[in-house]
Amino acid sequence: MKKVITYGTFDTLHYGHLLLLKRAREMGDHLTVALSSDSFNAKKEKASHFDYAQRREFLEAITYVDAIIPEHDWEQKRDDIVTHGIDVFTMGDDWSGQFDFLSDLCEVVYLSRTPRISTTAIKQIHKVAAE
Repeated sequence: MKKVITYGTFDTLHYGHLLLLKRAREMGDHLTVALSSDSFNAKKEKASHFDYAQRREFLEAITYVDAIIPEHDWEQKRDDIVTHGIDVFTMGDDWSGQFDFLSDLCEVVYLSRTPRISTTAIKQIHKVAAE
């Protein structure tokens, strides 16, 4: 069985996220998503519209996702890869090169983002509409 992992906050889930998860799942037989915990988001000074439990529930509804684990800090990735027997680590290409240090443990793949779709853009639209 070929196992794939990806990481993210997945707040304000959108079509770009869905495509990323679909493409990640197509790279193997099992997709694990490491979902940023609320405390980790706070450390990153990142505000989410939805808390961890809600974001987890969204991801659980997506058929491409086989397992969800919490992401508590930047350093856990190496342990996650070993503990979960991961063969492929994947992230969006906005992170290109940032995780190459994991290539001694597994294949590292950066997936292209969906053009014109991002959580930041969606939040900005809502902010402008609210003003």
